[in-house]
Amino acid sequence: MPLVSIIVPVYNAEKTIERCINSILNQVYRDFELILLDDGSTDASGEVCDAYAEKDNRIRVLHKENSGVSDTRNQGIAMAEGEYLQFLDSDDWITPEATGLFVRTAAEYQCDMVIADFYRVVGERVSQKGSIEEEGLMDRADYAGNMMQKPADFYYGVLWNKFYKRSIIEKYQLKMDISISWCEDFMFNMEYVRHAHTIYALKVPVYYYVKTKGSLVSQGLSMKKIIQMKRTVFAYYNDFYKDVFDDADYEKRRGQVYRFLFDAASDGAVSPLGMPGNYRLGDERTSVSGGVLEGEGIFFDLYRERKLQEKLFDIVALRHDLTTVDVKLLHYLSQPHENCTYKEMADILNISRRALSAALQRLLAKGMIAVPEKEKDRAKIKGGAKEKRQEEKRRTRAKEYVTAQEAERVLSEALYVLCNLEQIQYEGFSQEEIELYEKLNEKRNRNIRDALKS
Repeated sequence: MPLVSIIVPVYNAEKTIERCINSILNQVYRDFELILLDDGSTDASGEVCDAYAEKDNRIRVLHKENSGVSDTRNQGIAMAEGEYLQFLDSDDWITPEATGLFVRTAAEYQCDMVIADFYRVVGERVSQKGSIEEEGLMDRADYAGNMMQKPADFYYGVLWNKFYKRSIIEKYQLKMDISISWCEDFMFNMEYVRHAHTIYALKVPVYYYVKTKGSLVSQGLSMKKIIQMKRTVFAYYNDFYKDVFDDADYEKRRGQVYRFLFDAASDGAVSPLGMPGNYRLGDERTSVSGGVLEGEGIFFDLYRERKLQEKLFDIVALRHDLTTVDVKLLHYLSQPHENCTYKEMADILNISRRALSAALQRLLAKGMIAVPEKEKDRAKIKGGAKEKRQEEKRRTRAKEYVTAQEAERVLSEALYVLCNLEQIQYEGFSQEEIELYEKLNEKRNRNIRDALKS
């Protein structure tokens, strides 16, 4: 049985569904089933889904009469066989590491739900969205308190930036409310959180949300119907907080709870063009051009491998408010590197000495690296020009810096993404081929070292 069931409702999405499906099939993590639910599409969406299912046995397709996204998702939940559920909309897509990050976080922290940041896409511009500022584990009261600050934000309301346990959904028979077409995702999430003990906030954007949905008025709903739906949702929202908090806490927070009425018109819009955090699509992550992807020769091969490594390190950097260079440097310092000068270290990491110096200062300030005690003692030596020159020479050695306990989490995640790098590189290899490749590569590297000695 697959560990993850990924559920995608599809309705007249022939222009975007291939991008959505490809992003799922290109996941580094592979143990999933993909459930495509054709909700009575009148275009070629159904045929596209069938074509993919013929090529990949992880894909299941259901063709059904049009009944709306909520009922369609309910049918997808009923079909799911995975331990965890993940949702996408057919006009959106996910980053290659999305499912793997969800799985690893849920397993590592034994949490009932994972919630992640996402990218909001408008045309060729994107901005990162997220509401919980600190990554970490929380109980449902902590989560509810955070949600109270921005109750109508997409971050809390939608399904697609979250990772659910199917056992909780089945045990409490949770379903999407098909009687409403506004905040139905939000109501499902609130009901789920009522039964969740722990939630982990992941400070990495894993989803690209494309703003294409219309307003309630554009759906042809009457004002009377809209008001009725909003009253239903608010009553549920109010009851949620009464359930999560005791009477005294609820009374203290009543004003904040009612803030939802004023914020309900907001949908977490992208900041205006040119504002911080807003950038052109493709610039938000480490990327390479088509020419580089197709280029041939040793320089292109080495460059592509380095860019893939940086792309994966970028995930760790985002989670810990670091740069990709910081993560590369930390990993380097955790490896044997005696007698390397600043210049050699910068060359090895493929960065400038100025960038190396800046990264060292950032990591020292965060307490992630330190100068060994013996080096600190040497720094106290006072003497003439000769002693100072010797001290300066010692300080050009990379071995002066060691990783500190504060860096352990970053280093463990860096090792994890390097495992993902190997998984990508060895895709399609048999175990015998992997062992042979490693043996030959070890011999090749030894030859290179010997040649450099001469």
